Amino acid sequence: MKRILLLGAGRSASSLIKYLFDNATAEEWYITIGDITVTHLRPLIEPISFAEVINFDVHNEEQRTAEVAKADLVISLLPAVFHIEVAKECLRQEKNLITASYVSPAFLELHQEAQEKNLTILMESGLDPGIDHMSAMAVIRRIQEDGGKLTSFKSFTGGLVAPESDNNPWHYKFTWNPRNVVLAGQGTAKYIKNGEYKYIPYHKLFKRVDSFYVDDYGHFEGYANRDSLSYREPYGLLDIPTMLRGTLRRPGYCEAWDVFVQLGLTDDSYSLDNSDTMTYRSFLEAFLPPPADARESMSERIGNYLNLPPYGEVVQKLEWLGLFDETPVELAGATPAQVLEKILKERWTLAPGDKDMIVMQHLFEFELDGEKREITSSLVATGDDEVQTAMAKTVGLPVGILAKLMLQGRITHRGVVIPIHPELYEPVLEELKGFGIDFVEKERVLVN
Repeated sequence: MKRILLLGAGRSASSLIKYLFDNATAEEWYITIGDITVTHLRPLIEPISFAEVINFDVHNEEQRTAEVAKADLVISLLPAVFHIEVAKECLRQEKNLITASYVSPAFLELHQEAQEKNLTILMESGLDPGIDHMSAMAVIRRIQEDGGKLTSFKSFTGGLVAPESDNNPWHYKFTWNPRNVVLAGQGTAKYIKNGEYKYIPYHKLFKRVDSFYVDDYGHFEGYANRDSLSYREPYGLLDIPTMLRGTLRRPGYCEAWDVFVQLGLTDDSYSLDNSDTMTYRSFLEAFLPPPADARESMSERIGNYLNLPPYGEVVQKLEWLGLFDETPVELAGATPAQVLEKILKERWTLAPGDKDMIVMQHLFEFELDGEKREITSSLVATGDDEVQTAMAKTVGLPVGILAKLMLQGRITHRGVVIPIHPELYEPVLEELKGFGIDFVEKERVLVN
């Protein structure tokens, strides 16, 4: 019997847990799920003989050592900052590891040791990063094998609310870690366009958006991710003139979010001295200049300060969030970003029965047989409810499939690896089709 240690049982883990349970008997797995809080899982585990849950503290060295020692494979869905501790423990005990998070410089330092120990640390194995790599590489490889030359690759992904549950003016609800949404885009976005390097600083990021259309689902807008350049080498596209990766939202979202950026409400670098006595209105007030006229409404002050129509859609979005209300913040020593997160969670949390939606679109331009061509590859996945979300499916299912492949001995790449190799992405993409996670492609000739 093979033993799997799954660390992290948050909102993205539900579909992974179900997948592991569904395959446990046939694959002869025993599954241990550990997190700081596992109360919500105990009713699920109680009737099952092949699984257990434990309260797990990643910082408890003795417990971490003991639990990793029992495992044949470790999967970490903990917050990304904790993966490195788990990875170092896995290296010490010569255990393979799978995570859904980005490869960081700290992980790259583990690459050689993992190779020397014949181990695989498989990362970027969820949605974005993860399915985006796999689906993009499948098309890139096919174009290249047909003799085509890639001239442009753009890829955008968004975790959104499904149309039937879209009942707010932002057309958005949280489907993953709210803190990550609040801090998204901070830093400078880097990409290449027509052979020229482009840089977008954070304070301009949400003003520079591209427009997209997905059949049956309408219009979207996308803003650039922090670093699109680092994937040229792993994708084998070092000489590509245009490469851009980004995040999708519904039209109008970015213009409204930019208000938070311009006011400084997403700043997480310092604590507010009086956050415990603030209201939502006084929090907003703290970032606005004094009124020129005492009779000015809050809408007029924001409009005048940021050059927006005072009663236009953007300001209406802010008012809908409750930012003009005297609701107590009730957070001591909070950063502006933490206060904003609290405010947003009250309005953007999925309600019972709500469904989310994942939208991913790749755009490939290439030259083949003297023609300029374009392939558009689009994915739309919808959740079942507020627990079995599309986000949980698209993060958890590829991780689960890769775990199965690894325990079957079908993954031969060693070191710190991302799923850009056919032996990894081909079986994952094929199995995902059975869960309704499939891409629709359209190809056309571009007119010069």
